[in-house]
Amino acid sequence: MRAIRGELLHFLGDPAERGADAVEHFPDGLLIVREGLVAEAGPAAALLAKLPADARIDDRRGRLILPGFVDTHIHCAQTDIIASPGGQLLEWLDRYTWPVERRFADPAHATEVAEFFCDELLRNGTTTAAVYPTVHRASVEALFEAALRRRMRVISGKVLMDRNCPAFLCESCEGGHAESVALIERWHGRGRLLYAVTPRFAATSTPQQMRLAGQLFADHAGIYLQSHLAENRAEVAWIRELYPDARSYLDVYERYGQLGPRSVFAHCVWLDDADRRRMAATGAAMSFCPTSNLFLGSGLFDLAQADAAGVRVGIGTDVGAGTSFSMLRTLAEAYKVLQLNGQSLAAERAFYLATLGGARSLYLDDRIGSFAPGREADFVVLDPTATPLLARRSAACGTLAERLFVLMMLGDDRAVAETWVMGEPAWRRP
Repeated sequence: MRAIRGELLHFLGDPAERGADAVEHFPDGLLIVREGLVAEAGPAAALLAKLPADARIDDRRGRLILPGFVDTHIHCAQTDIIASPGGQLLEWLDRYTWPVERRFADPAHATEVAEFFCDELLRNGTTTAAVYPTVHRASVEALFEAALRRRMRVISGKVLMDRNCPAFLCESCEGGHAESVALIERWHGRGRLLYAVTPRFAATSTPQQMRLAGQLFADHAGIYLQSHLAENRAEVAWIRELYPDARSYLDVYERYGQLGPRSVFAHCVWLDDADRRRMAATGAAMSFCPTSNLFLGSGLFDLAQADAAGVRVGIGTDVGAGTSFSMLRTLAEAYKVLQLNGQSLAAERAFYLATLGGARSLYLDDRIGSFAPGREADFVVLDPTATPLLARRSAACGTLAERLFVLMMLGDDRAVAETWVMGEPAWRRP
């Protein structure tokens, strides 16, 4: 057993639905961890007396402790092309993505990038992520190996592409299916790892590969499916040409059995209300990726319409078109995207989306995303004095909501003092 003392904040529900009742806040709190799981969280004055005499107490007073961040869409293989300028989605794929992903045929390169990638997630307070590797089996093995050693919760799977991509990344439909089955058998449920069937997007898979991907999703209990959806207008038009019989881009995925609980679709910018209602009805989730949508000029996500339809929504950094591993930076851009769309994002709702909301979108809220008893003890320790400006502005705040908003707008990786995984320190700022 060990205990961490500091300012605790987590969510019991969505603040947009439950208001103040969704927020549980202990200005002087104690988080008690036993065997990697949350035993209890509450006011320090009441809980300190419950501790055995030999319990270890880590004092983090003056710091804000939240559940670890949940990134619902990110590309490990694109780490080395973050901040590459020029072009919108389809041009960016041709110019940057395909060439860098080619290098992951080399297991040594895949391992080196995966090690850096997982460390970078932890350095930014992210403890759970839904991750894209490449078509290469080595890229999946390297990512899962790196995450397993760090005891992180990672959802990933081999990317499937059998058309409309360079020959050096194109595979046979049958080969991609066979490798996916082997990887599921080897990795799904090992440690905290979970497998995701990963057709890159409908344009790069033949109807036969899309059908087999949907079959994999149906045949293996508890696995995930992740893909891209309606990110860019030119992409949407291309899908219409490739699948002329489909009602919409979303309908392509549904026709091949790829909608349901634990299916996660990134972007979802150019959808109509019928699409949103269908996602809600099937239990599919959206990943809101503000920094990449702005960087590639893709469009503005409509959170209000997603909420009205009842769709599950999480936040994705979408590195490398996304411009930061930091969930704080990503939330700041989410606020701006919604401002441009005539909507608002309260700070409490933003941090909910980055924690419990992300967990709910991945159907993992019974295991992560809060400090409820029995949850895995993943958490991030944030320093509101990490920079002179952040310290000065935070000192002038009168409410929790204002402090969270300042942290969201001015914070970045420097505000992450520590990241803990399963009740043990996984990263500390020097």
